[in-house]
Amino acid sequence: MTPGPGDRAMSPANPTPLAGPGPGASGAITSAADARDHVRMLLRAHGRTGGANPDAVIDLLLVVSELVTNAIRHGEGLAGFDAVLTDEGVRLAVRDHSDTVPDQAYGTGEIPHTDRTSGYGWPLIIRLSDAVTVEPCPGGGKTIRVFVPLG
Repeated sequence: MTPGPGDRAMSPANPTPLAGPGPGASGAITSAADARDHVRMLLRAHGRTGGANPDAVIDLLLVVSELVTNAIRHGEGLAGFDAVLTDEGVRLAVRDHSDTVPDQAYGTGEIPHTDRTSGYGWPLIIRLSDAVTVEPCPGGGKTIRVFVPLG
């Protein structure tokens, strides 16, 4: 993807640390629903609930859901979640326990033309995000970072 306003250089040799799963209703983010609630609270706390562009918030929450679900389902479990609000949008970081980089992580965002009932998450993430990076974590696992514009 072409770097966007939320993109920043991230080197596998010098990854940005990511805290463990952040706070949710039960004290930890353990599901896509917890992550969406956390992001909604972040937006609400800064008066960014959608306003003139509610579709952008819907897109953001879809990306949150897909990233966290992928970490749980395909990444050997969720190991960390972070959301940072900027003037232009939200930077998300989702860490899991798997070293495997998803095949479609740097794809075109083309929706699969098959009868499969899965495989749509990464194309949606790519289409709705300005930047996607995958960095290995020291000791194993990976962090997937995306920037989702709100403008």
